[in-house]
Amino acid sequence: MITRCSWPGDDPLYVDYHDKEWGVPERDGRALLEKLILDGFQAGLSWITILRKREAFRAAFAKFDPAKIARFGARDVERLMGDAGIVRNRAKIEATIGNARTYLAESDFSAFCWSFVDGKPKQNRWRDRKQVPAETVESKALSKALAKKGYKFVGPTIVYAWMQACGLVNDHVTDCFRYRALSAR
Repeated sequence: MITRCSWPGDDPLYVDYHDKEWGVPERDGRALLEKLILDGFQAGLSWITILRKREAFRAAFAKFDPAKIARFGARDVERLMGDAGIVRNRAKIEATIGNARTYLAESDFSAFCWSFVDGKPKQNRWRDRKQVPAETVESKALSKALAKKGYKFVGPTIVYAWMQACGLVNDHVTDCFRYRALSAR
């Protein structure tokens, strides 16, 4: 029997996400931006809600191509506000457009983000999910730096969830089968 973190439960989509994606170190800047945007949309909602809508988000936001999103204007915002496939929150939609513009001004978004963990995943050793913090010193520092650059919906809790998802930290519990595999990276 496979032992995994408890949070995905038995939902097949959630289990697949846990087993194949969550915590895997992501170095591609564009993929990091996509996940940061999705984590921003998740604020106030459950991650499974966003995960179920991820393909609709990709369609609505031009496959998260920052150059295309950066050109979105008022008509696009209204179009997105009418798209039942995504979370229709004007502030989050407008933040996505602004975040794409800010991203385009970056020289190397991936290197910038990874610098907050010295370029390699931080290996935590949590035995129980209750031990996992909602934010850390690193997420607070990265949140502050992202906000200073102009990114929106990048509070320290959102940023920590994103760091977990993108493998900047390994927060699989130690008895999860993914913990050991990701510790070796």
